[in-house]
Amino acid sequence: MSTQDGSTPNEADGVPPSVRAQLLATEHWSLLASRSTTQAEVLTRISMFLMFTSASLVSLALVGQATRFSDMFMVLAGVVLFVDIVIGCLTQVRVFNVAYEDLMYVLAMNRLRAAYVDLDPGIARYFMTSAHDDLPASVQTYDFLGSRNPLSHVAGSSMTFISTANSALIAIMAGLLTSLFGTGVAGAAAEGAVFGGFFHRFVGLRLQDVYGSLAPIHACVPHAQAKSLSLVRAVCREAFSRWPP
Repeated sequence: MSTQDGSTPNEADGVPPSVRAQLLATEHWSLLASRSTTQAEVLTRISMFLMFTSASLVSLALVGQATRFSDMFMVLAGVVLFVDIVIGCLTQVRVFNVAYEDLMYVLAMNRLRAAYVDLDPGIARYFMTSAHDDLPASVQTYDFLGSRNPLSHVAGSSMTFISTANSALIAIMAGLLTSLFGTGVAGAAAEGAVFGGFFHRFVGLRLQDVYGSLAPIHACVPHAQAKSLSLVRAVCREAFSRWPP
């Protein structure tokens, strides 16, 4: 028995394939819109943070010239840098959350492609992105030409960018506080580099368990979950041990 539009109902649930395709397409467009909105929002947040930090540093330069870099200037600089670091860390939390959300959208759309393939198995060979929902599949979706090094993806990400900016602010703050004890320029620079590097390394450890709670339902290969988690940890460990140089 055919439906009104000529499609044949699914014997298991009685839903025509055309209706299933419409529902999947609606969900797909919803995920695309949510992903686009989220990316635009986080880029705005990063721009606001950079503008605030730039304005505060320029203000400190002007105040320093007016006060001849007196003790009051050191106090003001410490307060301003502390506020910059707090805002930077809040921005970084949002950037990390958006990175996880972006991965969530990618995996969700991969699952929808698997549903498309179930409706029409012959369409699979036309997809450049993947129809699976594990790590190899997400890598294929992010880079379906396969010509990009995973290290460059991590090093060039917004997460690495914002963590590097915050590491620089923390290094400056640590150097400023150290200089108050009369350690000299070399000592302050060394102390700032240690604190900045420690913060950057600590941030990198958070990226190693992205796939820890992921349960693929359309994995590319058996036991892909364990292999995916090991690969994520290896890539992130290499990236954050070598970046910045």
